Amino acid sequence: MDVSLSLWLAVLGLIVGMLAVDLFAHRRAHVIRVREAAGWSALWIAVGVGFGAWVWWAHGAELGQQYFAGYLIEKSLAVDNVFVWAIVFTYFAVPREYQHRVLFFGVLGALVLRGLFIAGGSVLIASFGWVLYLFAAFLLWTGHRMIRQRNEHLDPEASRALRLFRRYVPMTDAYHGQRFLVRRNGVLLATPLLAVLVLVEVTDVVFAVDSIPAIFAVTDEPFLVFTANAFAILGLRAMYFLLADLIHRFVYLKTGLALVLVWVGVKMLLKIDVYYIPTAVSLAVIATIIGTSIWLSLRATRGQARRAVEVPAAPPFRVATEAETAALEPVWRRRGSVEEPVRPAS
Repeated sequence: MDVSLSLWLAVLGLIVGMLAVDLFAHRRAHVIRVREAAGWSALWIAVGVGFGAWVWWAHGAELGQQYFAGYLIEKSLAVDNVFVWAIVFTYFAVPREYQHRVLFFGVLGALVLRGLFIAGGSVLIASFGWVLYLFAAFLLWTGHRMIRQRNEHLDPEASRALRLFRRYVPMTDAYHGQRFLVRRNGVLLATPLLAVLVLVEVTDVVFAVDSIPAIFAVTDEPFLVFTANAFAILGLRAMYFLLADLIHRFVYLKTGLALVLVWVGVKMLLKIDVYYIPTAVSLAVIATIIGTSIWLSLRATRGQARRAVEVPAAPPFRVATEAETAALEPVWRRRGSVEEPVRPAS
């Protein structure tokens, strides 16, 4: 696939523009309701599918199918990521009106990190063909592990990244609105919201390690790998607010995701030396596995209403009072500024 620099710049410009629109629309902190989340989810899916339709029309059915296979893999694996976010936000009792800000910067960081991962993966595959064997073995092992651990969930308190952050970064014990940093008594401090953002980024790196090799199993075009990733994860914020209260209903989804990883691992192994499974067949298998796991999950939990993840009895962080927030100093001081000494009353 011959991709010009102008096309790369156009796609990056589209992504930046969409992020700017999303940031402007959510510039004020507020609780995002299901109806609003559904509208944004529909918009992001329409953009991702529309881009895939353009790839199909401009570059042919084979590349279009490769894009949609990668998009579907990333979108499906992202649902598991959404559930992890729900656990993290609930454990740390992050107020709902501040969650979108964390996810915005989390997705922004994810785009940069995944772009670097994809570039590195493309270079490795082009230089060392045997890396595909490692990718395939990793996908098979990850799928097996996911099946064995399908009933286990993330324990935020046991996170090594969080322990290191709290050990080396001075931090307050309270949320101060949407701020990531505050200054108190002349000392620059991180807020718990920054700690949550770090944990969100770390969990995305873990998921990227699974999802990016999986997409390379269905396409070896870096442009398609990146765009499928980008357009899938751009809608994660809206998907989170739409699905966060439905975690308990997707009881078989993790098993379905594990089978998808096993399938693409087998496809990659066969592709190297044995047989190339047509992309249309691979796309149909992935869609069938995911669709069946969702249908079985909703059927098994029929009648259950939406409910939030249970909040811990004693959350580790609290919301600062108005007096505490009002007493904060400006985070960024102008260079050379000196506070005037307090003169005693005459």
